[in-house]
Amino acid sequence: MNTVKTPQNAVRPFGWRDKLGYAMGDMGCGFSFQLVSTFMQLFYMQYIGVGEEAYAIIIMLSKIFDAINDIIIGNLVDTKRIGKKSKYMPWILLGGVTLVIFNVMLFAPVKDFSQWGKYAWCLGSYCLWSIAYTMVNVPYGSLHSVITDNPQEKVSLSTFRSIGAALPAIVIMIVLPGIVYNTTANSAGEEVQILKGETLLPVAIVLSVIALVVLWGTTKLVKERVNHESSENAVGFKAIISSAKSFFTNRAMVGATIATVASVAFFNSTMALNNMVFQYFFRDTGKIGIAMIGSYAPMIIFMALIGKLTKKFGKKNVIVTTMLVGAIAGIVSFFVPITPDSKGMIIYVVCLMGLNLGNAGFQISVWAIVADCIEMSYRKTGKSEEGSLYALYSFFRKLAQGVGQAVVALGLSAIGFVEGDNAVQPADFGENVKSLYFVVLAVGSLIAFLSMKFIYNIGKKEEIEFAQEIES
Repeated sequence: MNTVKTPQNAVRPFGWRDKLGYAMGDMGCGFSFQLVSTFMQLFYMQYIGVGEEAYAIIIMLSKIFDAINDIIIGNLVDTKRIGKKSKYMPWILLGGVTLVIFNVMLFAPVKDFSQWGKYAWCLGSYCLWSIAYTMVNVPYGSLHSVITDNPQEKVSLSTFRSIGAALPAIVIMIVLPGIVYNTTANSAGEEVQILKGETLLPVAIVLSVIALVVLWGTTKLVKERVNHESSENAVGFKAIISSAKSFFTNRAMVGATIATVASVAFFNSTMALNNMVFQYFFRDTGKIGIAMIGSYAPMIIFMALIGKLTKKFGKKNVIVTTMLVGAIAGIVSFFVPITPDSKGMIIYVVCLMGLNLGNAGFQISVWAIVADCIEMSYRKTGKSEEGSLYALYSFFRKLAQGVGQAVVALGLSAIGFVEGDNAVQPADFGENVKSLYFVVLAVGSLIAFLSMKFIYNIGKKEEIEFAQEIES
């Protein structure tokens, strides 16, 4: 079992080009993922007319499909080279091209289809989008493990990846509300803000092309320097079983994955609820972008400090401490009185700042954590399974997206949401959707905290040992 570095005279040293290129990779993924996670649910429920229960079933069926899809593609990335110079870059480009096609297909205006036709289109296009996204995201995520084996350089890559992921989210939250929402009167004569679903198709086309260009930039800027020589080269079904065994016997990977599921399901995949808070409680979708930038201020501050904090205290200690703060903030926020006016909006943003502070340490460091988990697996088994292990991790992330959207759909059904264009909601719907959002965020914070505290087992001591072994 050897970790082989490419000779220094053949590959330039790790530097800013790698950081920028790696950030561009998540930026490319983000332009597609953020659009889908923020607006797909609203598009199909408010514009196309798919009911909450039907949408929840569609999402969960698509995630069952993803279980097969992720594992197969992860194994292909590990065992099949489709390019001569790089193990991962050709997969990223191929996935980027297909992502353009299926991202556009997902937001096609199928409003006039029959109800079963709408269900079939939503399920089919989302499954195809999942294949394309996996073809990009699995090799891109695996890339983290082979750019450098230096722990602090891995943290810097994770930080820049978080920056790359944040930029599309900021663009989508600031620019799109002014494009996709329109103020009008509903059938009861009330002034409401309606989703203009027909605008999402041209938006999807533009963002998909931008995503492809940015992903191409990643392939030109990032260099692979670490080659894990494998003591065992299983293929096919045997390789899948081997990777699954490595994954589930790696306690750190299990702990990080549970925390990720909680974070993605209850934070990243519930942005539709935040949009609905502004749509139905504050009745001002134009403030979504400004409010969200304010709420993410703690994460921006953490990006500047995370390297020093993790070096001094260790990644686990930083994450556990901030997550505890987030869990407490979530519970307190549920009981804070918030009024549907400018003052109430400020209080709402402050509450979200506390919750996002709790999630910031994990969101920024998670990719370095996953790389540590993959490195631990390699040291334990001697098998080069970066693609397959990351694919399994990616599967649980995607499963969490489905769980989050299903939770949102069923939660909305429980508080009386009425689907369809220009529908009249119950009088207390705005207040209830705000409360639902805080409950969901608090639950996610608590689950993630417990998993990182009691299951994840790579502490500062193990991180120091990693660094010492690399130096020697």
